[in-house]
Amino acid sequence: MFRGSLVALLTPFDGSRIDELALRRLVDWHIAEGTHGLVPVGTTGESPTMTPKEHCRVIEIVAEQAAGRVPVIAGAGSNNPLEAIEYSNCAERVGADATLHVAGYYNRPNQDGLFEHFKMLHDATKLPIIVYNIPPRAVVDIKPETLARMAELPRIVGVKDATGDLLRPWVERKHIKKPFAWLSGEDGTAVSYNIGGGQGCISVTANIAPRLCAELQELMLAGNWEAARVLQDKLLPLHQVLFLEPNPAGPKYALSLLGLASEACRIPVVPLQESSKAEIRRVMTELGLI
Repeated sequence: MFRGSLVALLTPFDGSRIDELALRRLVDWHIAEGTHGLVPVGTTGESPTMTPKEHCRVIEIVAEQAAGRVPVIAGAGSNNPLEAIEYSNCAERVGADATLHVAGYYNRPNQDGLFEHFKMLHDATKLPIIVYNIPPRAVVDIKPETLARMAELPRIVGVKDATGDLLRPWVERKHIKKPFAWLSGEDGTAVSYNIGGGQGCISVTANIAPRLCAELQELMLAGNWEAARVLQDKLLPLHQVLFLEPNPAGPKYALSLLGLASEACRIPVVPLQESSKAEIRRVMTELGLI
């Protein structure tokens, strides 16, 4: 169910408010462009600067607008499992298909603590869970043996891997024998990750080039690795320029160039420097996106 190009969906703002009309347009645009799944209110969706009410409202809008056409994996993570459970229950109520949960940042649990965090979420909620492993931001790393232990829980069904360690899918597949979704969390290494056994990417770049990102994933799912390499060569400059400054300022600006939403981010993310804007415009022009 969870494979291909799944967009780490941006949250458009109109001043201080969520731009609900723009968000609905984005959902329809992504589905029309071939995106295989929607991941609202992750960190790219600026979940850290949303109120709980806003967080749940974004999930509700996305699930309602998607209307079952593609799966919706709702960001529901927190280093406080009680808060993560509340977000998960909201996601279930409003029609999401699964939840995405990050490891315990700041409180830095050990491997047993990480397992207990996810077991608590699993036992208290009903939706399938994707484990988000991103040591550069969460500080802690979910080791392959720990992920395998988590995968013994029936509703832990996949991982979003932003470790940057391309050995991970190879090693984890030796430990996890049930059907499991290995999803890259990094656009730049997504092709290499899929060669190791991945089936998709939760993608930032898909916010800007959804059709190309979907095509890339479809080529890999079909085993057409040479064509995927060629397309990834074309996309690599876009992957890179979107992260010249803290995410999601770059993707938000790029989306504004497409006329789909405002470039506004919430503090502490601030507007891009003019030099970064020029680079994003140049790369998007070269790709024929604008």
